[in-house]
Amino acid sequence: MRVARRTFLASTLVSLAAPAVTRLARADAPPITFKLHHAFSAVSSVHDKFLSPWARKVETESSGRIHIDIFPSMELGGAPAQLFDQARDGDADIVWAVPGLTPGRFPKIETFELPFLPSRRALVSSKALQDFAAIYLNDEFGEVHPLCFSCSDRSVIHGYAAVRSIEDIKDLKLHVQTRLGGEAMLALGAHPIAMPSEELPAALAQHVVDGCVDPWHMVPPLRLNDLLKTHTEFSDLSLTSRAYLLAMNKPAYERLPRDLKAVLDNNSGQLAAGMAGAMWDIQADSVAENVAERGDVIVTLLPEAVAHWRKATEPVAQTWLKEMKDHKIDGGKMIASAHELLAKYASLPEPQPPQAPPQQEAVTQSQPPRSAGVTTVPNAPASVAPSQSPPPVAKPVPHIATQAPPTAPVAAPAPPVVKPVPTPPHIATQPPPAAPTAPVATPAPSVSVAPVVKPVPPPAAAPAPPPAPAPPPKTLNIPL
Repeated sequence: MRVARRTFLASTLVSLAAPAVTRLARADAPPITFKLHHAFSAVSSVHDKFLSPWARKVETESSGRIHIDIFPSMELGGAPAQLFDQARDGDADIVWAVPGLTPGRFPKIETFELPFLPSRRALVSSKALQDFAAIYLNDEFGEVHPLCFSCSDRSVIHGYAAVRSIEDIKDLKLHVQTRLGGEAMLALGAHPIAMPSEELPAALAQHVVDGCVDPWHMVPPLRLNDLLKTHTEFSDLSLTSRAYLLAMNKPAYERLPRDLKAVLDNNSGQLAAGMAGAMWDIQADSVAENVAERGDVIVTLLPEAVAHWRKATEPVAQTWLKEMKDHKIDGGKMIASAHELLAKYASLPEPQPPQAPPQQEAVTQSQPPRSAGVTTVPNAPASVAPSQSPPPVAKPVPHIATQAPPTAPVAAPAPPVVKPVPTPPHIATQPPPAAPTAPVATPAPSVSVAPVVKPVPPPAAAPAPPPAPAPPPKTLNIPL
């Protein structure tokens, strides 16, 4: 009896100590390291505002037991079109891939690249595509473990001359990103030109192409608006979009213990898709704001004008439906489902950039006259992100529909004000009318030298010399 009692007590103590021993063993074990490979640069928003924060979030929630090394700019070798195969074969553990770079291989995901099907907002399209993938794309991407899907920001027609109607686009040679985007250009009477994005600046300089159909996030790295000064957007919808996939090597995922799988699962799906979609939208709004402040013309076609473009590109969808039928795929059902999912997320609020810390805001306010809501480099850290501008002026709409903006002058701001109210590009590129000759309240001497937005009222007893006429504010020329 005494021996049995001792055996029972010993086994009880061992069972109680086992979890602590396991925790100590986990703490001493080296982290599981994954390689994340992608084609964007290390200063891109994709890298800096999505993939890096996502990887750090996974590491934090795993208590350091998962570590993710990120390799941008195809540092592990290969071409962007090979990223999916790298994840499948284990050459990389996680990839940010573009399925459309291998046309015909992933036909179902092309649903979200059809002309005028994606939303104008990447957040809406990304969340809709994530739900769509759960219904229709499991077999198409069964060779990997998908972590999330996303759609890029809205496509814009960037050109030398403003495009306000279908007639304006006829016979233009335009760079396109997607296969269906090229088909849409053919249907509209333009000539699509497919080439690697890095070759586009040279093609523009040599007039090999007349413009491009690319999202806003392509403008800064390629410096597109150094040559192309007009940009045409479409209200509510995007002319086309590019679908992305964050995928993981399936054996690497399946080897993980259950609790670490749960960490990845909690940071996959809608959460990751929302992070990516918000990143695209914030980047697009920031670039559009900078482009407008530099004096470029942004034409936004209203729904009644977009309807003509949609009708002209309907043959593209009809051809695609026939292709899906040949693959024994019900393309009509997928299109209807995509519209339903887009409507499901259409009411989501606009994503807001992260707020800068108070001390960084103080530094920003001490800079020379400049909009606190403008980021000169779209991939800049959050301290100079467009979150610092108030919502009413965060996104100027310099030109609406197909009619020229009004030419009536805008009232000049008071002399101490540094940043004028955003105005249409054709107004922003010209000096505003001279200040009125009526007497102006005398500001304090400190106001004329301190770059603050709101002037401090002058002391009652301190007379000041009459102020010199305030020079008109100049158009910002900020390199992206």
